Amino acid sequence: MSRPLPPLHLAAAVLSALIFTGSSGRAEPPSAAATLLDRVVVRWSAPETGGPATPQFIFERELAFEARLEALADPEPDFGPYRDRHLRAALDRHIAETLLATLPVLPIPTPREVGQRAESARAILEQRVHGRDRLSTAVNAEGITSDELDAMLRRQARASLYLDRMVAPMLEPNRAELRDMHRAGATPFKDKPFEEAAPAIGRWYVGQRLNQAVETYYLNARARVSITVMRKPK
Repeated sequence: MSRPLPPLHLAAAVLSALIFTGSSGRAEPPSAAATLLDRVVVRWSAPETGGPATPQFIFERELAFEARLEALADPEPDFGPYRDRHLRAALDRHIAETLLATLPVLPIPTPREVGQRAESARAILEQRVHGRDRLSTAVNAEGITSDELDAMLRRQARASLYLDRMVAPMLEPNRAELRDMHRAGATPFKDKPFEEAAPAIGRWYVGQRLNQAVETYYLNARARVSITVMRKPK
């Protein structure tokens, strides 16, 4: 039986529990007659999701994919697709976004609003990992389907709508503020004219604000979250 692990040791335990060949995220077939396509690597619960009676599950492929995204966005990349710290960051982000996505938002977002925010989340993600091609590479490396990617983006959309409406506005930055940041050289686009770089600056600004808000929320919520690493069956 799996048992809860302290947060500081969680990433290492998940890393050792995942059954990768090298670091590709591919599972080794247990026998010539059967191939393991995917498996649960983390079970977790929190009051916001119904507590222990309604546990949440994270699968091997999705965690590996999300760790790849963290590695692609890392300003100090290491050799290989991802490291222990990327797994930890991916796990924290996954749980935080899921919690935020379950919280009530007023006024209730329409399906169209969620869809629009999901498209914005895709654009922010592509910019965060430095290009659509790099995102596609991560998708293909872990065998992520378009439906699985869409589900992740919609989770991020619902989380961002909660933060924007219930915490502080952050999805529609003030243009004058963006211009001031650009003039001060506070963005990655200081070498481009503002009018040319404005859309990218806006996505960067929103992404930064959302990342900070998600991290802050999870720091406060972590004590309420129970996490269990699912060990590889022997």
